[in-house]
Amino acid sequence: MDIDVRNLHPLEIRLLRHVSSGEPVTAQRLIDELDYKIGQCNQAFSWLTAKGYLEETDRTFSVFFELTDLGRHQLEIGTPAQRIFNLLKENGPLGLPEIAERLSLEKSDVGSAFGMLSKAKACRMGEGNRAEAIAQEAPAEVQIAATVLAKASEAPLEETSLSSDEKAYVSKNSKKRGAAGAPLKLVEREEVFYTLTENGVAAKEAILAANITGEELGAVTTAMLSTGSWKQGSFRPYSLNTPPARLIPGRRNPYGSYLQWVKDKLCALGFEEFDGPLVENEFWNGDALFMPQFHSARDIHDVYYVKNPSHAKMIDEPYLSQVAKTHEDGWETGSRGWRYGFDHEFTRRQVMRSQGTVLSAKTLPHAKIPGKYFGVARCFRYDQVDATHGADFYQTEGIVLGEDVNLKTLLGLLKMFAEEVAGAEEVKYVPGYFPFTEPSIEVHIKHPVLGWFELGGSGIFRPEVTKALGVDVPVLAWGLGIDRMALMHLGLNDLRELFTPDIESVRMRRGN
Repeated sequence: MDIDVRNLHPLEIRLLRHVSSGEPVTAQRLIDELDYKIGQCNQAFSWLTAKGYLEETDRTFSVFFELTDLGRHQLEIGTPAQRIFNLLKENGPLGLPEIAERLSLEKSDVGSAFGMLSKAKACRMGEGNRAEAIAQEAPAEVQIAATVLAKASEAPLEETSLSSDEKAYVSKNSKKRGAAGAPLKLVEREEVFYTLTENGVAAKEAILAANITGEELGAVTTAMLSTGSWKQGSFRPYSLNTPPARLIPGRRNPYGSYLQWVKDKLCALGFEEFDGPLVENEFWNGDALFMPQFHSARDIHDVYYVKNPSHAKMIDEPYLSQVAKTHEDGWETGSRGWRYGFDHEFTRRQVMRSQGTVLSAKTLPHAKIPGKYFGVARCFRYDQVDATHGADFYQTEGIVLGEDVNLKTLLGLLKMFAEEVAGAEEVKYVPGYFPFTEPSIEVHIKHPVLGWFELGGSGIFRPEVTKALGVDVPVLAWGLGIDRMALMHLGLNDLRELFTPDIESVRMRRGN
């Protein structure tokens, strides 16, 4: 077989020289033995498999748990539960606010940790709502936590190596997305094994016969010219027969065209467009939407916090006071509220906008009744990037206000988005839960390759949201993933294709 090995990339040459026939080749092996980076491993594997010199032989999947910065901090000073138990053993009964102040813990962390200690019969709430320790030593879950954190500090923990009690702890205290708020980060690893094909063995022999090392120079640098070191090196060959790049006139990005088409369509239906800043405070991002500051519902959004400035200077009145009272006791909404002390410091904390619904909340105090509003909002939420998720994404967000709007009106809007905007042929509506709507509905569409996936959520705003912001009529609301709608509309199978650097792919896709 005639193989032209001189046009192989140095990454390919070094790999072929290094491995032998029948040996398994993995990315970790190349990292350890050839000092490759993971990106270089992926490039070499892609190129060589395309040429038929390597073939995939096996794949293994494993789950690991790594220590986060929070986990290292807890390893050093103790978990909240351990610190609370020790404090109560040493100082006697204390109120939960005093515990939070002494240990510099969030109120929500104190509540969760004390709940676990109380359930384990290590602590109890005594007279005058003062917590006290009643066990001689910390419960088993606290000790297991210390053991797991210590093990994870030495090396990532493989799931199969954990005991049943340790697995129970890590399942409650690890996150794959937004892991900064958990002591452990869940990491899924897939290892792919390759081996040389017959053509790969022939290419290796041709490389050795031609005495090609993979260390040949591909460019001359200023340093080489100044020292003269280029004279001792050998250079990779140039091909004078390589055709020049085509010159093709530019065109609009298909996804950009699609976003504009959606905006034009909604404006034609009588909607007014709203917009807002990318940086918001917790008040508009969650509190105004009746999402409790302590509740697990807050974990729906793994937000990015702004370091400087970390807090907004002020929140508009009377909305701050009315929302705070609604959280505490329901205010004038007819609700009992969430029954906790609203944290006015927390509500000013600044975050990157994690959902488009923040724009709907900010529009309500100034909205016309009846009225229809929409926005295409860029949102930021820590997420594992895959075919249907991104770390930043776009939502089409909207509200319809009026005395006569109802659930039937909302279903009609969702049908329009799923069928006309996304282009889906199969649609289904699933009951959902969102703290700020009742009833709540998720709309799902079927992609020809990816199958069923959620397009977004919707519902009718609860009175706790609308009345606190000065609105006393029904308000329909929705937040749909316009990136996912674009997948269907443009005939794509992966969200990442919307932002691909492959210019040929962009030219082939036609926007509206």
